[in-house]
Amino acid sequence: MTKYLHTMIRTADPAATIRFFALIGIDEVRRYDNAQGRFTLIFLAAPGQEGIAEVELTHNWEPEDYRGGRNFGHLAYEVEDIYATCQRLMDAGVTINRPPRDGRMAFIRTPDGISVELLQQGDSLPVREPWAGMANVGEW
Repeated sequence: MTKYLHTMIRTADPAATIRFFALIGIDEVRRYDNAQGRFTLIFLAAPGQEGIAEVELTHNWEPEDYRGGRNFGHLAYEVEDIYATCQRLMDAGVTINRPPRDGRMAFIRTPDGISVELLQQGDSLPVREPWAGMANVGEW
């Protein structure tokens, strides 16, 4: 079973973006600051949709120019078996841009270039070949 998790967009002004979404009834449900990576993740959801259908705001602490669609990040889906899912995609000719080396996360792109994050349901799977040695194919 695959489960929709969130859509990620980048924001240069988190407070303004949070105020915008609040106007349509979508509020902050949790936040994660990563000082080492210099970013903040802010998850928003409509009441009752927490953990079901969320918007992930990503605020990179270093200023960036998000023109030309750069602010749209990715769609995210939870999958039962990250390795089996990626193998099925590869067998169908899909390039795995960020392989599931950690048993937890992978990135692919749609034929139109939209980034899709795949996350392992529950705990990460044990690392295994051939995924452990794979390098990233491209930017996700």
